[in-house]
Amino acid sequence: MSSSSTPPDAAAVLEQILLGGPAHYNRHQVADAAQVPLERAQRLWKAMGFADVGDDAEMFTDADIVALRVWDSLVRGQDIDSHEEITLARALAQAFARLAEWQVQLFRTFMDRDDDLVDGVRLVEELIPVVERLQSYVWRRQLTAAIGRAMMENGEELATREMVVGFADIVGFTSLTRRIGKAELAALLEDFETDAALAVTENHGRIVKNIGDEVLFVADDAADAAEIALRLTDPEREERGLPQLRIGMAYGNVLLRFGDVFGSVVNLAARLTSVARPGTVLIDREMATTLSDNDTYKLRPRRPIAVRGYPHMRSWVLRRNDSWQSLAD
Repeated sequence: MSSSSTPPDAAAVLEQILLGGPAHYNRHQVADAAQVPLERAQRLWKAMGFADVGDDAEMFTDADIVALRVWDSLVRGQDIDSHEEITLARALAQAFARLAEWQVQLFRTFMDRDDDLVDGVRLVEELIPVVERLQSYVWRRQLTAAIGRAMMENGEELATREMVVGFADIVGFTSLTRRIGKAELAALLEDFETDAALAVTENHGRIVKNIGDEVLFVADDAADAAEIALRLTDPEREERGLPQLRIGMAYGNVLLRFGDVFGSVVNLAARLTSVARPGTVLIDREMATTLSDNDTYKLRPRRPIAVRGYPHMRSWVLRRNDSWQSLAD
């Protein structure tokens, strides 16, 4: 397919493939068929990031009716209140929206390889069920791991947990965007996210989310978090064409909600990242105390500084202990 844009007829065919059939219902008809009040259905669609449409616009399919019925059954069966319902809908939408953006690039790549538009659309149609099965597989594996972590809390409140929160931020990203093209920038971000994901998962951590030029990660063990940070600030990264990073980490009680993390520990980690020097790792007092007896690492205290929300913030530079490294070699 020579053009980078998809013709309207191809877009219509793909829409029917993805939505399970032609759109021939308006929002009133969908709400009535699902026996869900229209106002509630509209709140759900808005929370999920769907575009607002007029009363007469036929933008919905049979799949929308089925989905609304299933959703209503879940909410009623689990006695979920209206606030939690909207929060759950928004969390699901945010997670899948980023996945969808990546998949669009994947599908366009496959379609662009084929000069025949019909064959390109057919190829995407064949890929959809395959991708769905893979999504289900990855989701089940991730859910299994998450349940395992939750069950280790020994009956404590599952919404909170003591852990390390860290941010890895690309140094000089704003100026970098002015110097390189879009394709080069996209490749750099892809390499950054891939390398960060490997460093985190190989050291028993978890990526919470990617925020532009920054990765937010967590780890249950301070030593695991230290290994993640030192791996991501290794000087040899530059030889592999990877961007230089600065990292801030804090340890403490963190609120977990729909896969995201909240609380003062998260805020402190963000502040530490903002003042860390290029290629260095800054940690807070709690993490420094936890690592103080570990000979693998060397901690150097910095003078207290004032940042937003923390008028007297203490921090320590985290490095690998050279003498320990020599013995290990």
